[in-house]
Amino acid sequence: MIPLSVLDLATVVTGSSPAHALRETTMMAVEAERLGYRRFWVAEHHAMPAVASSAPAVLIAHLANATSTLRIGAGGVMLPNHSPLVIAEQFATLEALHPGRIDLGLGRAPGTDHITARALRRSGDLYANRFPDDVVELIGYLLPREHPVHPSPVPGSGYLPQVWLLGSSTFSAQLAGTLGLPFSFAYHFAPALLDQALDVYRSNFRPSIFLDEPHTMIGVSVLCAPSDDEARWLSGSNALSILQRSSGRMGPLPSPEEAAAYRFTPTESAIVDETIASHVIGDPRTVHEGLVALAKRTDTDEFMLSTRTHCYEARARSFTLIATAWGLDEPVLAS
Repeated sequence: MIPLSVLDLATVVTGSSPAHALRETTMMAVEAERLGYRRFWVAEHHAMPAVASSAPAVLIAHLANATSTLRIGAGGVMLPNHSPLVIAEQFATLEALHPGRIDLGLGRAPGTDHITARALRRSGDLYANRFPDDVVELIGYLLPREHPVHPSPVPGSGYLPQVWLLGSSTFSAQLAGTLGLPFSFAYHFAPALLDQALDVYRSNFRPSIFLDEPHTMIGVSVLCAPSDDEARWLSGSNALSILQRSSGRMGPLPSPEEAAAYRFTPTESAIVDETIASHVIGDPRTVHEGLVALAKRTDTDEFMLSTRTHCYEARARSFTLIATAWGLDEPVLAS
């Protein structure tokens, strides 16, 4: 059985607030643990009215404290926005507080617009040219050492979370393979390069202290409801949000009612249809069949599911239906 995990964006919806979104993310982490999901990740985004997870290390500390067995992590930290030493200190501290439960997914995109990226990075390198060196530097601070080097974060050496590279192209796929790290591909917003990126990762993989063989995870947009019709109706929120972002109209996640009332032009419908073509939307049987087909196509080791709805109850219900259909609550017998 392929493990399932949850990617939560601390979604701010119309009529709500970032504080409420963060409370719902905490509730969702507790529920994901109860349902049998393996990991719960939050992602670094900035200056996006619909996303409240701008400080993943802070949020991860809170979520790890609210749970007891679930792996909590970043999917991911946009490393070019930060000093590698700062991220090493933050995640070594998290690992010291919650040993064996912290994941550090690293991405090289800004997670925002160029103006905000420049304010974050305070430099002209907006294209993450140093990303491979920064990844190696960060890991170097955390690997166990007999003799500490300077600078030496405390906590640091020996407090190593599970490090992943994230990607939506072949760049991070090749780097993850070369470094022998697990690789997570963002199929939920970059489906076209999925198969090529996995091939590049696997063909470039070198065994390391982290892994003996390649290990992949695919991020998938999923929405499950008791019927296909209800699932499609609920997915209207994300569809309208996609259109708004594509045209620079940033705002909270709209409601299904707002989406149903909006009159999409043929051009707008084409934009949305292309974006959501890879999303898995429907009743439990439809979603199960969609994930099984994707698993057979890619031979992936894990799935990371992202569900964006205007209503927390609908989101929690979606993850509950998927967990039941996938058999997460069934005991796994030892071979």
